Amino acid sequence: MAWTESMHDLSTWTANLLAGSYYAVNAIHTTSQSRGGKMPTSTTVADNLQQTREAISTLETQHNREHGSVQLLAVSKRKPTSLIREAAASGQRLFGENYADEGALKIQELSDLSLEWHFIGHVQSNKTRLISKHYDWVQSIERRKIAERLAAHRPVELPPLNICLQVNVDGETTKSGCPPEQLPELATFVSTQERLILRGIMAIPAPRESASAQRDVFSQLHNLFSELKLQHPQLDTLSIGMSGDMPAAIAEGATMVRIGTAIFGKRDS
Repeated sequence: MAWTESMHDLSTWTANLLAGSYYAVNAIHTTSQSRGGKMPTSTTVADNLQQTREAISTLETQHNREHGSVQLLAVSKRKPTSLIREAAASGQRLFGENYADEGALKIQELSDLSLEWHFIGHVQSNKTRLISKHYDWVQSIERRKIAERLAAHRPVELPPLNICLQVNVDGETTKSGCPPEQLPELATFVSTQERLILRGIMAIPAPRESASAQRDVFSQLHNLFSELKLQHPQLDTLSIGMSGDMPAAIAEGATMVRIGTAIFGKRDS
């Protein structure tokens, strides 16, 4: 079943993801069944990718976004390479990992595939060499020291490392990210590093209970991105939105959404 224009379907999909107990495709097919549709007996990563892509396309249309303006980053942490291969066979090229060592092993095992790897977890100083060697992007830069180490360790035979700055928009002490007011200074520093390319910003806002509250914080992040782009016109990436708040993120200008549960199911403990 294709995604419809109905926000009811999108809300049902998001609600089930927040509950953490279903694939996105199950929520949509349940809605379909209540309308006389047929419920499939099983789902696959390929099914879930198709549904997620259709959801993104629907949201692009609803919010007058250019088709294809939102990239899908499949978050594959704690998932086996067999599932990543299944996703790649369905045309998925961008993958995100949170743990440097786990991701590096997967990258090596899947080196026969033409994939783009994004590191999206907290960057520890003692992991900068490993990350610089294996990943194409790092989306979680929050301080100069880490940026400097990544630049120093980037192998000369590889292209410069693509960088997003992580913003802690809510000032949460339990989350990584630089305060919004420090963003311009950090961006200027990263731009001086020859082995790094500043691409944009990434954020993981605190959970909100309503779609309007989600949109409010994503609007703030879009404004930060737009202001930064005035000084750094090459910026093209606003990485916001995950399985629980993707519709609000796309409504407010996300150019990349990071989706794990809706593609691979519940994360293994």
